Amino acid sequence: MWSLGGWLKRRTLARHPVPDELWARVRQRLPILDGLSAEEDQRLRDCCVLFLQDKTLTALDGVNLDDESRLFLAAQAQLPLLALGDLNWYQGFHEIVLYPDDFISPQKHRDASGIEHEWDGEHSGEAWSQGPVILAWAGVLSSGGWEGYNLVIHELAHKLDMLNGDANGMPPLHQGMAVKQWTDAMQSAFDDLNRQLDADPDAETAIDPYAAEDPGEFFAVTSEYFFSAPDVLAQAYPAVYQQLSAFYRQDTLGRLTALQQQNPVYQAHTNV
Repeated sequence: MWSLGGWLKRRTLARHPVPDELWARVRQRLPILDGLSAEEDQRLRDCCVLFLQDKTLTALDGVNLDDESRLFLAAQAQLPLLALGDLNWYQGFHEIVLYPDDFISPQKHRDASGIEHEWDGEHSGEAWSQGPVILAWAGVLSSGGWEGYNLVIHELAHKLDMLNGDANGMPPLHQGMAVKQWTDAMQSAFDDLNRQLDADPDAETAIDPYAAEDPGEFFAVTSEYFFSAPDVLAQAYPAVYQQLSAFYRQDTLGRLTALQQQNPVYQAHTNV
């Protein structure tokens, strides 16, 4: 059947081709894309073009955005959506604002007694409900490896979470995914992480202790690990890995394991 949406996508892709040499440079800077099949690689490449035509990237003073930089950001943004089909998963925003470095953001919190506290916090990223995503460009440039850190994926995971309302660690699950299995896996791991930090605030936890802040941050941090350190996540919290694998419809651990078995660059490393 003829589709207006399909025609517009094909027209956009035809009008904004990505040169092979440019894509190769972007791929070289993003080890977390290693192991994608040729079909997945082409799909990601096309999705980057569509993403960049749909979203506005606003670079503040100190951020130089050339074509390679734009693709570098877009590839990280689109990797989580690679197997999720054509649904508009990033429908809750139209703009990404890029600061050169960490920025100061006013914060508010109402405690259990009803008292509201206000302070200025230093952040490397923020995702606002029905508003823009804000990223520190220094954090974006530090993302893309297998080190358990990815600012882009972290903040956009919040946007996926917000599709159900608040960022509470419960994104819209696919048909066939059981809410109880999701909540049991996430709550158990969240409680375990908090128990470790309650016993020792300086404990060297398997995943970033920032995940213990609240369920929304737990989902965002574990999404980072799912794509950038799946071996660490699967060892620490295998049930969380399985739920994220079902949600993102990807087996990132399988991808990394295959690289470690087949690629000389990865054979000497368990967490590149």
